[in-house]
Amino acid sequence: MAHTSESTTVWTGSLFEGSGNVALDSSKLGQFPVNWKARSEGLAATTTPEELLAAAHSSCFSMALSNGLSAAGHVPESIQTTAAVTFEAGKGVLGSHLLVSARVPGLTEAEFEKFAADAKENCPISKALAGIPITIEAELA
Repeated sequence: MAHTSESTTVWTGSLFEGSGNVALDSSKLGQFPVNWKARSEGLAATTTPEELLAAAHSSCFSMALSNGLSAAGHVPESIQTTAAVTFEAGKGVLGSHLLVSARVPGLTEAEFEKFAADAKENCPISKALAGIPITIEAELA
């Protein structure tokens, strides 16, 4: 069964002087300010499309890794994933780097790396990001 998630952005003004708000419509969990300066200069207290993309990638990857491990009989105690999405003005999104640390009883580092590589390749957000490089550092805690 397909499920559609929605977010709405209302933007006012030009790209460089304007600003907007991103609302998480489906979950109704919040609204976040967004503007060009945050995107190009890294200002705090304002989100960016890349930060939202990183949130999507880190959560999707963690779910895929948990599913792959659990299906093989290795239920993880915890998985922590940080996705670092890099943006450069004039070039766009340059890549996503996944930094993963997990507690998985009874698994060797080599086995864990195979599960992590599979999740990196096959989580739906990684597949959606097929046009950019995706790198990974994965370790057992």
